[in-house]
Amino acid sequence: MNLKKIVFGAVALMVITLSCSKSADKKDEAPQELGTIVLSEQNVQLETVYPATIKGQEDIEIRPRIDGFIEAIYVDEGSVVRKGQSLFKINSPSSEQGYTTALAAVNSADAQVKTAQLNVDRIAPLAKDGIVSVTQLKTYENALETAKATLKQANAQLKNATDTRNWTNVTSPVDGVVGSIPYRQGSLVNSSNALTTVSSTKNVFVYFSINEKELVSLLDGLQGKTQAEKINNLPEVTLKMADGSIYPEKGKIKTITGQVNVTTGTVNLRADFPNAAGLLRSGFSGNVIIPRHIDNAILIPQSSTKTQQNKYLAFKVQGDTMAVQTLISVIPTPDGKNYVVTSGLKAGDRVVSEGLVTMADGKKIKVKK
Repeated sequence: MNLKKIVFGAVALMVITLSCSKSADKKDEAPQELGTIVLSEQNVQLETVYPATIKGQEDIEIRPRIDGFIEAIYVDEGSVVRKGQSLFKINSPSSEQGYTTALAAVNSADAQVKTAQLNVDRIAPLAKDGIVSVTQLKTYENALETAKATLKQANAQLKNATDTRNWTNVTSPVDGVVGSIPYRQGSLVNSSNALTTVSSTKNVFVYFSINEKELVSLLDGLQGKTQAEKINNLPEVTLKMADGSIYPEKGKIKTITGQVNVTTGTVNLRADFPNAAGLLRSGFSGNVIIPRHIDNAILIPQSSTKTQQNKYLAFKVQGDTMAVQTLISVIPTPDGKNYVVTSGLKAGDRVVSEGLVTMADGKKIKVKK
């Protein structure tokens, strides 16, 4: 009797357990109601950012053309100067001596010309009257021509000496900004010493690098048969300065180097920016922003994707009842909220937009109305 009760109890417990298990399975299999979105085509403006360095249109080293001591410095580091403005005064005794010697030679040659001219003027009437021979007159005339040639040579030497003496006044060859000044008053300098640098920053060159794949993508679809024609059709670019602010003027890409750097796999580009206000200085750094317009792009919210091992995943709804894991390729948008889908999805696809943390491939769902 006790054995029958035990067996009956065990069977009843098994039935209850199986019943509970089936109820739990049915509960787990119940589809989860989730929000979804349908992807559509839109026109978008993307931005690609590249680190950049800024240089003046002309970075000119200022070197003395003669040996001597720095006698005076007329500018300070960072000064804005104009073309022809004096920067340094060089004390060069040799140039002064050369000028004095050349000037004396001119005065001497000039006196010889005057003396020779007097002799010709004196002998000419006598030769005409036959008092002296024509040969004697020719001799004096030849002496006059020699004196004139000597004077011409002396004047040429004086000009060279004057130019050399003028080199003691070191001037700026362009409008620009003065760089560092390593030598100070009293320093002995020569042509091998760079006194400073003047950077012409009315326009600036902004240099940046992109890889080969990005270059092909950048030029693809642009009008033009040659690279130069395609470059001319590139959109204007923006410069983000080191403090995060946007430079108010737009720039234009002007050159692309002809060779790829075999070490880095990149090519160098140069964008020209106007700098009339002088906000940009040679040596500054920043970021070049290249805009890219895409027609009929597929946008997906970043919140509707998840990443796994550096891969982007979305869950496409099939038949309104199942979420299928889909690998996608994307490009971030400037707002940081969306992606442009380049592969894996198309317009009209419905994707899960919530509950992605617990989402799994093949999970049964119910589309939230």
